[in-house]
Amino acid sequence: MKHLIIDSVQKFNENYGFETLHPLVSVVRFDSERELEEMTVDYGIYALFLKENKGCQLSYGRTKYDFDEMTITSFAPGQTIHVMPMPGVKTPKWTAIVFHPDLLARTQLGRNISRYEFFSYSSNEALHLSTGEIEIFRGVLAMIEQELHRAIDKHTRELIVSNIELLLNYCLRFYDRQFITREEINHSVVKKFEKLLNEYIATKAIDHGLPTVAYFADKCCLSNGYFGEVVRVETGRTAKDFIADRILAAAKQLLSDDDLSVSQVSSRLGFEYPQHFIRFFKARTGKTPSQFRAVG
Repeated sequence: MKHLIIDSVQKFNENYGFETLHPLVSVVRFDSERELEEMTVDYGIYALFLKENKGCQLSYGRTKYDFDEMTITSFAPGQTIHVMPMPGVKTPKWTAIVFHPDLLARTQLGRNISRYEFFSYSSNEALHLSTGEIEIFRGVLAMIEQELHRAIDKHTRELIVSNIELLLNYCLRFYDRQFITREEINHSVVKKFEKLLNEYIATKAIDHGLPTVAYFADKCCLSNGYFGEVVRVETGRTAKDFIADRILAAAKQLLSDDDLSVSQVSSRLGFEYPQHFIRFFKARTGKTPSQFRAVG
């Protein structure tokens, strides 16, 4: 299996046969017949692809990429992507913008790049665009491409970075729209999360310890970031707080059984030490477990 390292715009362009107009950023469209092969790609640059047909399957870690025609997939430095060709597709079609982190050095966008969370969770969740959104996306790309064909001057970098920021802000808006339109799917994820969480607290915590966000994200086949965003949008609570609320509810129920000691309750809920449980309980109720039991 081929292993490709894309750590510069030049390497990206060379791999696909594009001319490099700027060392730190490129806007390109690929629609040539090409025999795809299975490979892994290590990214050292940022990349957003508008997929115009489904030419391959992508996965990040163990999770398959959720994408089809006319979707945006996005990658960031440090990510490794597994590419599996789709049988019968000889001409993959896509438009892309790639840019090196150095382009963002000492810019407002560079300081705020972490707010564009789709660069992390989008490795499992592609952005599905409407016709109008595709026009907007391509329109901003066209402005960047226009700038790349001009002679480089003192305004070039600022204008390119500003337009990349505009593009990313539109993607944020599109993702918010997608969260709303996928409300039913999000709701089913949270229902599954609740069911798994209740089962975990009842049967697994005593042997496996306290439940974690990562555990349930994995069970729902989502990245931690995207899973957390779904839970937050649906419940108004972070996944971590949601878990803590359920542990607290279970603790109160167990404490109503006078035959169980505080230490036994702590163990059943997955706390390694009783004092950790006592601190947890008091932080959320203002009372120790023993005080709560005495009042109850």
